Amino acid sequence: MNFRKIITSVFITLSIFSCKKEKESTAETYDSKLPNYGNVDLDKVFTPEESVLLDKPNILPKINNYYQKIWEQGDLSGGILVAKGNKIIFEKYRGFGREGKQMPIDENTPLHVASVSKTMTAMAVLKLVEAGKLKLEDNVTKFFPKFPYPEITVFSLLSQRSGLPKYEHFDQGIKPAPEELKKEFITNQDVVDMLIKYKPDLARLSNTGFMYCNTNFALLALIVEKVTATPFPEAMQEIVFKPLKMNHTYIFQKKDIATASQSFFSGYRLYPLGNLDLIYGDKNVYTTPRDLLNFSVALYAKDFLKPELEAKIFEPYSNEKKGINNYGFGFRMKNFDNGEKLTYHNGWWHGTNSVFAHLLKSKVTIIAIGNKYSGKVYSALSLSGLFEDFPFEMDKFNKTMNPVGAEKDTTSAGNGEL
Repeated sequence: MNFRKIITSVFITLSIFSCKKEKESTAETYDSKLPNYGNVDLDKVFTPEESVLLDKPNILPKINNYYQKIWEQGDLSGGILVAKGNKIIFEKYRGFGREGKQMPIDENTPLHVASVSKTMTAMAVLKLVEAGKLKLEDNVTKFFPKFPYPEITVFSLLSQRSGLPKYEHFDQGIKPAPEELKKEFITNQDVVDMLIKYKPDLARLSNTGFMYCNTNFALLALIVEKVTATPFPEAMQEIVFKPLKMNHTYIFQKKDIATASQSFFSGYRLYPLGNLDLIYGDKNVYTTPRDLLNFSVALYAKDFLKPELEAKIFEPYSNEKKGINNYGFGFRMKNFDNGEKLTYHNGWWHGTNSVFAHLLKSKVTIIAIGNKYSGKVYSALSLSGLFEDFPFEMDKFNKTMNPVGAEKDTTSAGNGEL
């Protein structure tokens, strides 16, 4: 080996060592007065070997073909990301975040993920459970003594089994319509106050079956506030976002209206804000696919939560009715007859459509966020069939994920129904 080759070899070795040290230095203990996920070192959740793409033919060409047909030809606006372990294998962005084709969307543009927010609210609650700040069996009356439904628990809310009426339909379920609904913006506290004041009938008996309900997670956000003595937007930063380096993620508030990304009808016609748009917990996480990937990677970590608590996240709790659809803690799931389980959550609010698939066996994450209304965004979930043995055909599955289907998360489609 000549002198030049020796120098080159030393330089490469030092560069690799320097990069390795720099990578290691990014993992820092996160310090907060609140229980948080600072215990998770995102750089060490997966080995390099675990993040290698599975040895299956034509996965990347199939994903690229899907993107061209559905996103480009369908003129979708937003972002899509597919990752194996903590390695991104596909990522694309297109469209605009604000009216007048302002704010071109890229990897740093926070977008509203609607009901995918529930996955993060649920994990904040479970971190507080782990810390002994509350219990799954706690009745909601512990936090709101005048709450008129004594049988409803934290577990009931997390698993979508409370039977509570949906706050977005209070104008129909409470007669005459509450005066509070005339406010410019209704708050989470208004939701619980109206339940206490008007005592509307339950939509179904509590703990008798699954019923998708945004009210559940609006109440969970208030419980987080009560337990932590911290406003929910700040609590989520301390418990989830900051420790997981979700640096472009926040809870939407009134102060963000002038700068946050917006949602649209087709053709970039602005979808205006309504009086329910500041309620959080069930929605209103604004994030990026890369930030949401950090959250997904953390969920794969062995020390994300205590094992006995982590095991409860993807347990199907609504088994009264035979079918593949079910719900855990903040996650939907499809339990197939062949034993496979697809774990995910979709979102819809105004012009926003979103998909977050967290595949348990292959350790693959699929994220799609659209801010120009189209049910085609939901078809991203069908990409999961490229990585695990889910018994559905992609074309047939895509037809079920349509703009008027039950994958809109404001529906009450129960277990065994699509």
